Amino acid sequence: MSDAAPPVLLAVDGAVASLVLNRPRQGNSLSAGLVAALCAALEALASREDVKVIVISGAGGRIFSAGHDLTEFTGNPGEDALREDFAGLVGLMQQIMAQPQIVIAKVEGVATAAGCELVAACDLALASDAARFAAPGVNIGFWCHTPQVLLERGVGRKHAMMMLATGSLFPAEHALRIGLVNAVHPVCELDAAVDALASTIASKPASVLRAGKRSFHHQSRMPVREAYAFVQGEALRNIVHPDAIEGITAFLEKRSPEW
Repeated sequence: MSDAAPPVLLAVDGAVASLVLNRPRQGNSLSAGLVAALCAALEALASREDVKVIVISGAGGRIFSAGHDLTEFTGNPGEDALREDFAGLVGLMQQIMAQPQIVIAKVEGVATAAGCELVAACDLALASDAARFAAPGVNIGFWCHTPQVLLERGVGRKHAMMMLATGSLFPAEHALRIGLVNAVHPVCELDAAVDALASTIASKPASVLRAGKRSFHHQSRMPVREAYAFVQGEALRNIVHPDAIEGITAFLEKRSPEW
């Protein structure tokens, strides 16, 4: 890959978009340039109602993403530059969660630090049995401050602390047990498994997926009583939507819906 190669590759096939982190020689590390390119690609896809699913993967297969590009921390970059760097990563994770489409992480190889955080930010994640996961900042004298936010919320306090305090590299099966990924497949079967999952989701109406994801993330931040009050309003809006009317009618008529 030449230095002029784009840091993110975008392709759209029907209702499924593919975003590939394209810095394999640098471990697909999340440089400021890659983060900006990934945010721009997500923003460009956000308004496309024909795209229902986005799959994020890493070029080269060996490393999904090694996290921060540590070379950007050398040479005394200054507090403003560092602040902007962390703000960019935090913004990316929140953008993925706010993205209208369902976002799937396809993890063929290693995902560490902010790369592991990226997996946690995605709505779903499938991994190969060769994948490995870590929050290894503690090994180089730096706590994984931003990755801990989604790790703790996604896998629970004790599992997150085990990753953060040991810096150890955990196998894919461990990531599956703690809920960091949804499934683990042999390397040779991962592409087909991701395609099948994306196809299943893409067969659903875009209106429901968009509203459902927004509702899911919004209620998750609320106490139970407030969450139920919120989702009642969402349910009322959903049930009168033409897609819901068609879906219910088709179910009762024992036919496939026409979205």
